[in-house]
Amino acid sequence: MDEQYINALWTKALSGADEVQARRFAAVRALELGWGGISKVSRLSGMSRSTIEKGISEVTHAEKLERSTILRKPGGGRKKIKEKDPQVVNDLEAIMDETTAGDPMTYLKWTHKSTYTICDELRKKGHAICENSVGSLLKEMDYTLQANRKSKEGGSPEERDAQFHYINKQIKEFNERGQPVISVDTKKRENVGNFKNPGRTWQKKGQSEEVNVHDFPSLGDGKAIPYGAYDDALNEGFVNVGISSNTAEFAVESIRQWWKHLGSKHYLNACELLITADCGGGNGCRNRGWKYFLQQFANETGLKITVCHYPPGTSKWNKIEHRMFSFISMNWRGKPLTSYETVINLISETKTKKGLKVAARLDKTKYKKGKKFSKKDIERLNIRKHSLHPDWNYTIVAQNIPMEKSRN
Repeated sequence: MDEQYINALWTKALSGADEVQARRFAAVRALELGWGGISKVSRLSGMSRSTIEKGISEVTHAEKLERSTILRKPGGGRKKIKEKDPQVVNDLEAIMDETTAGDPMTYLKWTHKSTYTICDELRKKGHAICENSVGSLLKEMDYTLQANRKSKEGGSPEERDAQFHYINKQIKEFNERGQPVISVDTKKRENVGNFKNPGRTWQKKGQSEEVNVHDFPSLGDGKAIPYGAYDDALNEGFVNVGISSNTAEFAVESIRQWWKHLGSKHYLNACELLITADCGGGNGCRNRGWKYFLQQFANETGLKITVCHYPPGTSKWNKIEHRMFSFISMNWRGKPLTSYETVINLISETKTKKGLKVAARLDKTKYKKGKKFSKKDIERLNIRKHSLHPDWNYTIVAQNIPMEKSRN
């Protein structure tokens, strides 16, 4: 029979064997061919010489080959990159921190960097890694590659990129000094009452909760306005739930409550505070009331308060969005927010495998909209604008402390 035909049949039969059987069949074929058999079988099967040699050792030295369902010895197979090089995960997280975005309503994170770019950066740090391994690690870290950009509002891409790097630098410096850093924002307001809440939750068949057909405000108890402060270093958050309006006064009061309940207890020696916030809403960079009430807070606590705003149109980069608010939404999905007590309880019960803890309180104060602050009111503030993007970066110091002492 033609040798080429035999080789074709042998290769076909080999494809249906598991790896143990395959190396033993290959070993027998190599012994049958004699001199040069290992090299020839290696070319035909794609197996390495060492695998075929291992098969030869098994079939020639063992008196009887026992069948086993275990194909490899315990601990066999290629080790994962994070097991061989644990530091690669920390370095990857550091690279991603500067360009991570997220959706506050879903458990998603994404990056505009390609796996090839990230791989090159990791190699520069001394890690032996390929782009496929980078992709696998990113998936384990709950990232997905996002091609689309958001709005170009808020200056050129270079300006926005410089601001992201500046925020990252400020956070790193504050962390190194042991000073608190919080990410703040307002979650979308919710109807309080027996209204439908999007999402589904497990319940016994036929026992789903019945809710109002319409979402008329008159059918409920009012609105819940959650304003949050998230400490990434401690993976701990605080939510002040308002009942009236999302004003600058409400935003600063929420930060004051965070400091009272959590911040002052964790940072006993704090003299500074870094706040990262969006450019709009109650904590907007052009909101005079925001700076006015922050000055009052600085006067009360003696803290030197630095604020860094994310450029307009980039609010999803704010860590509170995908590190805290997304999990709150997941925790109460499909559950009617029937009362303010229910809202507080569901927020406080939010936890993650990585140890997220969230505290919450109800703020019953009625905050008035439309408070006016004159140019003179702002000129009296003890505020220093930074050299880079002064509208987005500034420091407020207690008015009984000379501004010169606040300079870095």
